[in-house]
Amino acid sequence: MRKLLSTVFLFICCCAQAQDAANPRVIPLWPEGVPNAKADPGPERLDGQLVSNVSQPTLTYYPAASAHPAGTAVIICPGGGYQFLAFDHEGRQYAKWLAGLGVAAFVLKYRLADYGHPAPLQDVLRAIRTVRAHAADYGVALDRIGVMGSSAGGHLAASAGTLFDDPAGRTGAVLDAVSARPDFMLLMYPVITLMPPAAHAGSRHALLGAQPAPEVVKAMSVETRVGPRTPPTFLVHSQDDGAVPVENSLLFFQALTRAHVPAEMHVFERGGHGMGMRPGQGNASLWPKRAEEWLRDRKLIP
Repeated sequence: MRKLLSTVFLFICCCAQAQDAANPRVIPLWPEGVPNAKADPGPERLDGQLVSNVSQPTLTYYPAASAHPAGTAVIICPGGGYQFLAFDHEGRQYAKWLAGLGVAAFVLKYRLADYGHPAPLQDVLRAIRTVRAHAADYGVALDRIGVMGSSAGGHLAASAGTLFDDPAGRTGAVLDAVSARPDFMLLMYPVITLMPPAAHAGSRHALLGAQPAPEVVKAMSVETRVGPRTPPTFLVHSQDDGAVPVENSLLFFQALTRAHVPAEMHVFERGGHGMGMRPGQGNASLWPKRAEEWLRDRKLIP
């Protein structure tokens, strides 16, 4: 009888988790009001699976879909050159994969070029503070909250890992007192540098404007901001990436190594840019397995 009740309980839990995954909860990031909100931003735009004109940042929560949650959370920053968000293939798909590993996943909808710096940084740091402040509600340990990002979303995630104490990331809110430092990072073909020759010019223009001051460009080239407190990092890139040169990941890995920060990097011959979790990209399509091994090795998943 006890075994039967246990089986029924597990079935109910799995059904509830499946329902949560089908209808994930959306969490407003700035319930007290978005910093520097525009008076008339117009409606958010959805073109297929691409989101733009974001004026109300949110987190979309995917609970750990496992009978044995890992107690780990990941905040996911979709890419899109700071002009739009590839919300499905660099957001939802990652979240469902992570949830299947027992990880609580949160897809971040952040402000873009129409706001510019520091709005995206404020949004990602607020997301980390929000999850950490409510960690018990999500079944997450305070020291197991990571960030993940692709392309320009990788730049934003790496900004969180290097600029977590930057004054630009604070807004005067009560939550500013909560640590915004992520405990680990997963960076997929990330934009890292905004300086020539390896810069992704579109991301730099969208984030910093047409003629940013050289010191601002350098300050937001996150390979220059790596330090001993930068969290352990997993990097994926392709040698044939024609949009964001592989040198971006190489520069970040070298900076992490100089700072004695644990890091693992996988550079694949083929894969191009924006592959997400798409199959058919040769060995590059195996990166989720490599990432899973890395998470397990760091005791972040069972």
